[in-house]
Amino acid sequence: MEFMISDEFLGTVAPLVVYWVYSGFYVLFGSNEKYRLHSKKEEDAKNLVSKRDVVKGVLLQQAIQSVVAIILFTVTGSDESPTTNGDHSLFDLGRQFLIAMVVLDTWQYFMHRYMHQNKFLYRHIHSLHHRLVVPYAYGALYNHPLEGLLLDTIGGALAFLLSGMSPRASIFFFSFATIKTVDDHCGLWLPGNLFHIFFRNNSAYHDVHHQLYGTKYNYSQPFFVVWDKILGTHMPYALEKRENGGFEVRPVKVVKDD
Repeated sequence: MEFMISDEFLGTVAPLVVYWVYSGFYVLFGSNEKYRLHSKKEEDAKNLVSKRDVVKGVLLQQAIQSVVAIILFTVTGSDESPTTNGDHSLFDLGRQFLIAMVVLDTWQYFMHRYMHQNKFLYRHIHSLHHRLVVPYAYGALYNHPLEGLLLDTIGGALAFLLSGMSPRASIFFFSFATIKTVDDHCGLWLPGNLFHIFFRNNSAYHDVHHQLYGTKYNYSQPFFVVWDKILGTHMPYALEKRENGGFEVRPVKVVKDD
C-alpha cells in the first residue's frame, strides 16, 4: 500500500521542523566567541527571559501557526491533481515568491512599527520579544501569541493568498522564510553566509533593532530594507571586531530621542 503525504501536511509541518533543525545548526556555532555579535556573558546578563520560557513560547506560537495553516489549506483547497500540482514554470514560481516576499515584508513592517509606536501594544505585547536584547536563533519566534498571530501567521496567510502559490510551493517558501527569520536572529556573523551577501536585512541589521538605541529603527523584516529607507527608519551600522573575539555592531549616525 502506497503511503502519500499531502502537500498541505508538508506545508504545515516542514517550516516547524526547519526552524528547530536550522536553529540547532546555529547553536553549535554559538559557543565560539569569534562568530558572535555579543559575547556569551553579555547574552546571559542582558536577556530578561529564560531559555526554557523561550522554547515554551515558540512551541505555543508554532501550535497556533499550525492550526491556522490547516484551516487556510482546508478553506482554499486545491483543484490541482497530484500530477499537475507542481507543474509550474520557474518564472511562475519566481514571480509568486517575489510577490509573497513583498507582501510579507510590507505587512510585517507596518504592523511591527505600529507595535512600537503604540505604547499599550508595546508594553503588553511586543515588549515580550524585546526581552531578548541579545537575540539567538531559536528565539526568533519568541513573542506574545497575539503578536505571533498578527505579524507572522496572518502575514504568512496574506502572502500565500495574494501570491497565488500552491500548497506545494508554500512548502519551499515558508521553509525559506523560516530559515531567513532564524538567520536574522542568530546573533552570529559567519563568513560566507549567503544571506549576508544577498540581503542587507541580516543578523547585524536586526541586531541594531534589538538594542536600546535602535528600537525606533530597522523595523523591516525578514527580507528587504526598502520600507525603512523610504520612511526614514533605516539605521546604517558598522561592524567592528572585538579585542576578545567576535564582532560588535555600531550605529553610524547619531540617535536622537523623541
